[in-house]
Amino acid sequence: MPREIITVQVGQCGNQIGCRFWELALKEHAAYNTKARYDEALSSFFQNVDSRRDPPLSLPVGDGRGAIRALKARAVVVDMEDGVTNELLSGHMRDVFDTKQFITGQQSGHAGSGNNWACGSGLYGPMYREVLMESVRRQAEDCDSLQGFMLLHSLGGGTGSGLGSYMLGALAEEFPDVYRFSVSVFPSEDDDVVTSPYNAMLSCAALAEHADCVMPVENQALMDIVGSIGASRDRCDARSGSALTGVDGAVVGGRGGRPWDAMNGIAANLLLNLTAGARFDGALNVDINEVTTNLVPFPKMHFLLSAMSPATVSADKGKTVPVPRTMDQIFTEVFQRDRQLASVDPRHSTYLACALMMRGAVTVSDANRNVERLRKGLRMAHWVGDGFKVGLCDRPPVGAPYSALCLANNCAMRKPLDAMTVRFQKLRKRNLYVHHYAEHMAIDDMDAAAHAIATLAAEYGAVDTMAAPETVPSIQPLGVR
Repeated sequence: MPREIITVQVGQCGNQIGCRFWELALKEHAAYNTKARYDEALSSFFQNVDSRRDPPLSLPVGDGRGAIRALKARAVVVDMEDGVTNELLSGHMRDVFDTKQFITGQQSGHAGSGNNWACGSGLYGPMYREVLMESVRRQAEDCDSLQGFMLLHSLGGGTGSGLGSYMLGALAEEFPDVYRFSVSVFPSEDDDVVTSPYNAMLSCAALAEHADCVMPVENQALMDIVGSIGASRDRCDARSGSALTGVDGAVVGGRGGRPWDAMNGIAANLLLNLTAGARFDGALNVDINEVTTNLVPFPKMHFLLSAMSPATVSADKGKTVPVPRTMDQIFTEVFQRDRQLASVDPRHSTYLACALMMRGAVTVSDANRNVERLRKGLRMAHWVGDGFKVGLCDRPPVGAPYSALCLANNCAMRKPLDAMTVRFQKLRKRNLYVHHYAEHMAIDDMDAAAHAIATLAAEYGAVDTMAAPETVPSIQPLGVR
């Protein structure tokens, strides 16, 4: 049975990541679906539409051997500014999107949220609610077995943070039984948006309340990974005209490359690896809903640290080849600090649970051997000594023999939450910019959000320092005295 995922991309950053994701997804499916058949794997993210009909007719998967007519992304595209959305509609990916699924401020004469969470959530959210939710309903009605929503947004600006938070709450109200996942870009400490501490705090509180799983992606961590890719390129670029690229194909640190292209590509690649088990066959496939079941022991502690290996592919096949990686190196790298998509080192904190999602020629024995090897150097919560969820998908990423994605519910998440609180308090204790937010929200809600995140950080800290009990109480069976 098809298992569909609807992507909701909100704001400039969310739409840029979304655009790279759809490009990568098409390339991946094209590599494995050489007969151009509309099968279950393709239906996870794309509708097959017969545009010769009026209105266009959505074609079912059937036996998986039907011809592809026109692929349309299962996406809702939202932005109060029309710069990025216009690029999508005029770029090489324009035919993948249904223009009815675009909601922009231009449609009603509005222009952006002014880097103000309250404007995005308190003003545009209620104003556009019916239009937004109707777009989501249209997508949901075309699904046979809707598996989840995937929100793509950033926390630093106004639309992605504010309107993204509002949409997450609306999805929780209207689709309470459908899992809500979020790939959320956390701002760096030197972010050029002066109000980003407020926006990030309010958004993070909404994520803790309404999301089922959040995968934080920090700008600084992405820049560090891109920098390391550039350093690797300098070491191994022995011939002119060859370069290492980010997973999106953009040259990293090379001639004509834009670093943020590769940063967006890394975030998009996270989605491909996360959903590979739902799209392709494997010995131990993992649906994204199983991630929530296995990795979230406490309701609001659902922020999962992610790491991937490899993060690069060869731009010029046959010219430059990345340093060879053994399978054991792949497993080891996803636990190292320089592969984390957040600026933390999880090896120094307690793991509540961990998932290793492998792609390619990886056997069960390979996975078990490496889990046993790595477990010795990790600090696991005392109640979950065997806290590893392993997924094996047969299809590797294009251009690599195998890959690994590590998702860890780890107490190191306290560090970015504490840093967010510190940056928030620097502004809040002086009441800087508060009057802009007071126009669309109660200021008490801002303080309540800060309290919620401080409490969540404290909960991570308490679990991190929790000692194992000396004895485990047993339950006496009924009838035994």
